[in-house]
Amino acid sequence: MNKKRLTAGAAAVCLSLTLCLPISAAGGGASLEEASQVVSALGILAGDESGNLNLSRRVTRAEFVTMAVKASPGGELVGQAATSPYPDVPRDHWASGYVEAGVSRGLISGYSDGTFRPGLEIKLAEGVTIALSLLGYGPEDFSGAYPTGQMALYHSLRLDRGMSASGPSDPMTRQDALYLFYNLLSARTKEGSPYLNTLGYSLNAAGEPDLLSLINGEMEGPIVAQGSNWREQLPFPPAQGKVFRDGASVSPSALREYDLIYWNPSAGTVWACSKKLSGTIQALEPSTSSPTSVTVAGRSYPIETSAAAYALSNLGSFHVGDSVTLLLGRSGGVAGVVDASVAAPSGERVGVVTAVTQEPVPDGHGGTYVTQMVTLLATDGEEYQYQYQGTGMRTGAVVRAAVSPQTGEVTLGRASSVPVSGTVNRDGTKLGKYSFAQGIRILDVSDHRGIIVYPSRLANLELTSGMVRYCGLNGQGEIEKLILDDVTGDAYHYGVLIGVEQLGDESYSSYSYTYDIAGTPGSVMGVSTKYPVSSATPIRLLGEIGQPDRLQSLTSAGRGGLVGGQFVSEGRHYALAPNVLVYEVRDNVYTLSSLARAESGEFSLTAWYDRPESAGGRIRVILAKPV
Repeated sequence: MNKKRLTAGAAAVCLSLTLCLPISAAGGGASLEEASQVVSALGILAGDESGNLNLSRRVTRAEFVTMAVKASPGGELVGQAATSPYPDVPRDHWASGYVEAGVSRGLISGYSDGTFRPGLEIKLAEGVTIALSLLGYGPEDFSGAYPTGQMALYHSLRLDRGMSASGPSDPMTRQDALYLFYNLLSARTKEGSPYLNTLGYSLNAAGEPDLLSLINGEMEGPIVAQGSNWREQLPFPPAQGKVFRDGASVSPSALREYDLIYWNPSAGTVWACSKKLSGTIQALEPSTSSPTSVTVAGRSYPIETSAAAYALSNLGSFHVGDSVTLLLGRSGGVAGVVDASVAAPSGERVGVVTAVTQEPVPDGHGGTYVTQMVTLLATDGEEYQYQYQGTGMRTGAVVRAAVSPQTGEVTLGRASSVPVSGTVNRDGTKLGKYSFAQGIRILDVSDHRGIIVYPSRLANLELTSGMVRYCGLNGQGEIEKLILDDVTGDAYHYGVLIGVEQLGDESYSSYSYTYDIAGTPGSVMGVSTKYPVSSATPIRLLGEIGQPDRLQSLTSAGRGGLVGGQFVSEGRHYALAPNVLVYEVRDNVYTLSSLARAESGEFSLTAWYDRPESAGGRIRVILAKPV
């Protein structure tokens, strides 16, 4: 292998902890995508040969009892029936084993004429009764005429969320079945425990099935998408399932060489991660014979696969001083290693310089040399570090970094911006005369910290030229990249000032501040700066939590309540920040809580915002005192 030593200007680091999973819908209920992911991951609902779930098609009795058995403990172990359970369900019928198991477990029964009628459409009341049986309820738990009691319990247990069938005799679609089984997982059994627990899994803090835990438990891989035969290592062709790349739904043709591939056979889903990191290997810890972490450009990354550990060991192909590209897995660790010349991150990045430092770099011969390193906060929200031998590079500058896909070398230069200003439309799709491109990257930078914002966050905001630090267009004349200067305030730290202490006399005073920032305590002791803040009030912190540049008080919106995802006080409606903080206050002790607790009606609420909503402000902190 022809390994290439990195020269000055070689790409270094991409920090990413993305899980490469689809983003679920916000709000109280699960999106159809999330519900299908959960139910498919458990093997309850399967697609056809093309991976299509056919959710609009009606469900037969044979199909539904199969789903019900698969949703029960040990359901995955059911095979073909030993004998024909019914005259119309012969032993070689595809569902014979599940019909036999469903009947023996008391989930369903045949008709008085001795038939099962597997192809008959199942009605809502029948499906509900089976779901309640899984929860431990039998005929003895209901009074009155069937199915009055069953339907009442169905509604009270909230098994009806997302259902389109409403009347007891309505036929169920496969989408109805999907939602019924999804809702079943979080419902309480007759004994009082979540049904999902019977399957060996648990609910998350919101009381919903933990999608990530389910997927992690069933996920296999990774393998590196390298060469022409890697698809043969999968148990199913990607074209016959769902494919996601870096969390976005894509076609199988969108998968690229050197992607890391994970899969779930039950769900028929493929996840691909494309995050890469190129640079010089500076260290291998704890030893080169058995490394568990690798250091590139001053940053250490855990090694998460045996293949990567072998490649980086003294038995493998890569050693300290070599130029490599690390393939980052789902958790941000190293899952694969290739030569930098064949898989360097390509393309152009634009961002803000957050640091210019002098750092030692291995020379590949056992020694080091000192070079200038530039840290770039790019529009994808990640930090990249590059060697730079020029002059005049300063923090705060907007810089373009062009990465060569052949060598991994980088050219840094001034980013040329298109002048733009105007009002973002109410749909968050256009700024002034320019439309937003699909997949637009928007970075809002505050105090050298940046945060990715979605176009909808900017709806109805007026942006002046001074608020836009960079605007880049694609080939269609649409805004593709946008860097803003403290437009939303979302990149700051927010919390509560616990106390202020003044020491000294009139000639000289020092101040100590104690605070809680999103559940992380912090303090500044004995500084000469008197910040315009007072004890027991929400604050905004600029700088680092342990070494703030300054503290600022937030503005009170007064006492009110939470209605429809907004804070309402004296008839005024205030939008909530995406990461709004809720503190419960008892005896002057502040404990980080949740919106769900604040909405319970057990508290008196006051809210605090950073700036008017017309200027991008939001409610940042809510204080909840028991009533």
